[in-house]
Amino acid sequence: MDIVWTLLGVALIVLALRDIFDVLFHPLGRGMITRRVVRGIAALARRKPGRTGTLGLLAGPISYIAVIATWAALLTVGWALVFWPQLPQGFHFDPGLDPAGHSGFFDAVYVSLVNLTSLGYGDISPSASLLRLLGPVETLFGLGLLTASISWLLSIYGAISRRDSLAHEVALAKQAEEQLGEKLADSDPELLETMLAAYSEQLIRIRRDLIHFPIVHYFRTEDEERALAGLLPFLGSLADEAGEEGRPHSLRVRAEILRLAIDDFAETLRRRLRMAGENTDETLRNYQSDHGPLEP
Repeated sequence: MDIVWTLLGVALIVLALRDIFDVLFHPLGRGMITRRVVRGIAALARRKPGRTGTLGLLAGPISYIAVIATWAALLTVGWALVFWPQLPQGFHFDPGLDPAGHSGFFDAVYVSLVNLTSLGYGDISPSASLLRLLGPVETLFGLGLLTASISWLLSIYGAISRRDSLAHEVALAKQAEEQLGEKLADSDPELLETMLAAYSEQLIRIRRDLIHFPIVHYFRTEDEERALAGLLPFLGSLADEAGEEGRPHSLRVRAEILRLAIDDFAETLRRRLRMAGENTDETLRNYQSDHGPLEP
């Protein structure tokens, strides 16, 4: 039976490492455990639908914390299962402790946590040669978990910053159109072409961020008037207007590229995040109901 617990522990450790690797380095961000944890937290965070959306502002941060906690739990329990069959014969106990009374699973978890957090040995320490080697190895895993958590967080907030920067820029363009009382599509073609090119480039980058780090979707912005989800319909209308017959050919090309970028973004929402919708417009309306205020 000891070999069964050991193999199960190794399996949990490998499972955690595989998920961490997939989240940080896989081009499609395919973390099996992470995906399920994030979707579960998002489902719990849903509140009564209203005009401001259905995802709570804390769904993203809570999901991040839950994923890190899951990774830590898998590593802790996995290593505990490796150490458990070796208790008490493979460990040294302080004189005040009865080895027979401290050889259960929770004692193995205690040893695992001490190693993972690099706190140093206390009243229970390994005495067998292999166990003395495995202790520092688990500590390296713990340091790696800390590094991975920080790296992932920095990547997430980088992606959020790029998304919100585009949203802010589009919001200012919409505000300028309202204040000037004229359509942006009727402005200088060269200026409009430059704007559409910048919007396309940023939206393509944001789509790649969403593919690599799907958890970004669950980080809402507090400024709902400048949420990208609520501004994509305006961006689509601008592309449609700029691509009308009679416009300069180069402008129509840029407008079509932007429209295709919006379609690709909506397709990513459907395929990667299971967003409902049969076409781009329906998908963006559902995206808007989750992340941005609905227009009257």
